[in-house]
Amino acid sequence: MSSAVAAAAAYRPPAPGTGLDSVLPAALRALGVEDLPDGVASAGWSLPESRRVVVVLADGLGAHQLRRGSGHARTLSRLSSPDLPGPGGFACGFPSTTATSLTSLGTGLPAGGHGIVGWQTNYRGRLFNHLAWRDGPDPHSHQPAPTLLQHAGRRDVSMTTVSRPAYSGSGLTRASLRGGAFLGAADHAERTQGVLQGLAQAGRRGRALVYAYWDEIDKAGHVHGPDSLEWGEAVETFDAWVAGLLGQVPEDTVVVVTADHGMIEAPHALRRDLALEPELGEGVELLAGEPRAPQAWCRPGAVGDVVAAWREELGESAVVLSREEAVEAGWFGPVRDGYDTRIGEVVVAMLGQATLLDSRALRPEVLRLRGHHGSVTEAETAVPLLVATT
Repeated sequence: MSSAVAAAAAYRPPAPGTGLDSVLPAALRALGVEDLPDGVASAGWSLPESRRVVVVLADGLGAHQLRRGSGHARTLSRLSSPDLPGPGGFACGFPSTTATSLTSLGTGLPAGGHGIVGWQTNYRGRLFNHLAWRDGPDPHSHQPAPTLLQHAGRRDVSMTTVSRPAYSGSGLTRASLRGGAFLGAADHAERTQGVLQGLAQAGRRGRALVYAYWDEIDKAGHVHGPDSLEWGEAVETFDAWVAGLLGQVPEDTVVVVTADHGMIEAPHALRRDLALEPELGEGVELLAGEPRAPQAWCRPGAVGDVVAAWREELGESAVVLSREEAVEAGWFGPVRDGYDTRIGEVVVAMLGQATLLDSRALRPEVLRLRGHHGSVTEAETAVPLLVATT
């Protein structure tokens, strides 16, 4: 099977206006804002018209996991989903990881359009973590596209983000979700209060958009696995919070619940490690991305050899592409000029439950994780799109 055929068979990214990057365009249209920044596609689905919209993103709450654990989510299970155009369900883009997905949500662009192409990347010859953003580039120049939060404010929509205080002013927040007010919320009650406060701060035309972030489900899935009791308890807590929020927001408020990615159980026995397998490490200078979607930078002239060796060694457990093949396949969406070099010279999508990493470059707590995401499987890319109108 050719690489192009393998790439197409393994993954087709969401069509413009149908994936996670269409959530805020749909919310803005519900609020009466029809125009969007250049390059941002209009949503191919709609929300009820309203003067108040709340978008809640539950990190790590994949659609597959939610269906399987529906007994933990009685409120969420009763919410409806909009009619989506075309086949397939709602999904995030590639790679299916938080830094990329949150930036797609905030800008309305796929990874190739905003340039946050994974959890970790190669920045000036060293590994750079987009979540931590330590010793990294200026967030505004690294991701210069206007955010939809900024666009909302320019259209007389009061825009508020409700998230953990630690994320206020972080590099990723400034890159992906800059604009509007930021209300720090350290616990569940403060999150509810933040949403209500944001809704009360309507703009000149009485319109308010609130984005609320919830991270506990992702943490439980990473540490204990998405099939664990702890994951189910985290979903139950979130479900109860959503139920309480729906009972407190003003009438005629539209509440949207979605997520940034799903997750799989990744047994350590199926891990492939460059530090332990010289045949995988040969020719590789730096391994970035995520264990489910690694991106490699190679020694000069070694890209072809690395691609060939990895295809041989990984076999049917992965799709291995060169950078050019991944871009041509559209995995990152249209790639802005100059952003192609942010993508690894070798791009891998792990299939099944396997991971590929370099244990020399990762912290021990990362190596202990049981749940992972980042790749192209439906378990990792399918996310919920649930709507309630109070």
